[in-house]
Amino acid sequence: MKKSGRWSKRCSAHLSMKKKKRLAKFLAGLLVLILVGLASTYVLYTNLSKPAAGESDAVLFEIRSGDVLRSVAANLQEQGIVRSAIVVEITARLEKLSGLKAGLFVLDKSWSVTEILTTLNDSTKTIVDTVRITFPEGDWARDFARKLSNLTSVEEQDLFDLWNDEAFLREMIEQYEFLSADILNPKTRIRLEGYLFPNTYEFFVSTSARDATIKLLNQTKRIYDKYKTQFEDSELSVHEVFILASIVQFEASKPDDMKKVASVFLNRLKIDMPLQSSVTVCYSLYEYDSWKDCETNSGFESPYNTYKYRGLPVGPIMNPGETAIVAVLEPADTDYYYFMADVYGDGTVYFAKTYAEHSANVEKYLKGR
Repeated sequence: MKKSGRWSKRCSAHLSMKKKKRLAKFLAGLLVLILVGLASTYVLYTNLSKPAAGESDAVLFEIRSGDVLRSVAANLQEQGIVRSAIVVEITARLEKLSGLKAGLFVLDKSWSVTEILTTLNDSTKTIVDTVRITFPEGDWARDFARKLSNLTSVEEQDLFDLWNDEAFLREMIEQYEFLSADILNPKTRIRLEGYLFPNTYEFFVSTSARDATIKLLNQTKRIYDKYKTQFEDSELSVHEVFILASIVQFEASKPDDMKKVASVFLNRLKIDMPLQSSVTVCYSLYEYDSWKDCETNSGFESPYNTYKYRGLPVGPIMNPGETAIVAVLEPADTDYYYFMADVYGDGTVYFAKTYAEHSANVEKYLKGR
């Protein structure tokens, strides 16, 4: 009987140990699940907290009187200004940024959630009548239209329609000396492309497509008047200057390089040598997903493609700034016919007089990298 009692105690102890081991395994597994869940939640929260856009994209956002945090957060997500409404609500409560102000605000999709909420908590940031919009050198007409549409009452399509409206364009040709009948070419994509001057402007939020366009053209007139003598002395027509300046703007960034790049294209034009500028292919492809593959689509059919057609394209391919325009009006005096940029290095532009020299530069700076 004593042996039986001891055996029973041993069995009981053994079973107890097995239960403890099972419990320990369960708790360990539960802990792992909790840690994995927390880590996943943290990663998800971090990703959803990132800005909605990698590059600056300013938009108007309105908070109406009576709007609460939840509805504001939902509107922010719906308009693509943030990635997650829930993250907005959590951040607002954690950082004590729930005191949202009613009004019209300029927000940027590249801002963090905290930056957006900080702005929406500041009544001094509300817009009353006007908004400032910056158009960098080299913006396409569609970039102008998008920014104007984002920040004013103007519709993007209304701008496109106006910029291609023949009656309006003929009226502008009469009004502005730098515009000519060349812009009426039906082969051009957007007929005022190239003439919308890059700068920072202040627009009424309630502006119209016409008023906004005239403001842009007035700035172009200021530049034209400033260099009118050079325009008159140029072997190119005014329209051709703007076309070539748009290519130079796309091809180069430094003022000295722009003057040399302009000289390359002018030298080619003088001997009827194709310009073969890959950036004209970029503009040809801008409605397609492959627009960045400029170097590999030289055969693409387009009146803008200077690989397929000699001379200048039918119109400007972007809106050049003052530096690019001056580079065409006052180009460097060179006998270069080729150039390439070290896109894998510091972006230095290398110029060449002959194709052999150019090939050597390509081999040295681009091949095998």
